[in-house]
Amino acid sequence: MAETLVRVEGVEKTFQSGQVEVLALRGLDLVVEAGEFMAIVGPSGSGKTTLLNLVGALDVPTAGRVEVLGQDLAELNRHQRADLRLRALGFVFQAYNLVPVLTARENVEFVLELQGMGGAQRSARALKTLEELGLGDLAERRPGAMSGGQQQRVAVARAVASRPRLVLADEPTANLDSDNAQALLGMMRRLRDEEGVTFVFSTHDPLVVSYASRVVSLRDGQIVEDERKEMDA
Repeated sequence: MAETLVRVEGVEKTFQSGQVEVLALRGLDLVVEAGEFMAIVGPSGSGKTTLLNLVGALDVPTAGRVEVLGQDLAELNRHQRADLRLRALGFVFQAYNLVPVLTARENVEFVLELQGMGGAQRSARALKTLEELGLGDLAERRPGAMSGGQQQRVAVARAVASRPRLVLADEPTANLDSDNAQALLGMMRRLRDEEGVTFVFSTHDPLVVSYASRVVSLRDGQIVEDERKEMDA
């Protein structure tokens, strides 16, 4: 039986928008098992990004329980949640969140350095990951001298270089052409198959959905469909 990495139980999340309280997630239940390649789909405003932020310990639910790697996030303080993110989770944000004064290689090395990896190993891992994403010749270029799609791939390289247990990716192919998107998804699938990295994507991209082993559909903050496919479909 597969290991449970994430357990979401009865989760609600509300936000204040001016004078109006918006219910983004409504009593949501979800289990993510090790080795999944999961796509979370749904229209804008359905709760996809909110769910990723809760699973990634970047936010806390208004009600309900979120458990990641056996730890109830409500029982962790801010520093403990930050340590969990550093040691076990990788993130790909829509806004990239690259450090503008660092090169592509240095951006990818940043998390590895925080984890205590030595300089030579860190540099080799960063360069190998960039090369796998077709960015080897841009390793010493800063984000401001790259296209949006190139920055997107650097952000992915940073997220996966440390081989985290779980990668959470918010629209990872949004700024990529089909060739680069397929290369990216192929590399992520290899990491799942060869190194056991689990992936959860928020996406509107049919290509990501076609690669996914499981597709969870959200609407109005609730799961309306949960389809499991063959792992290598």
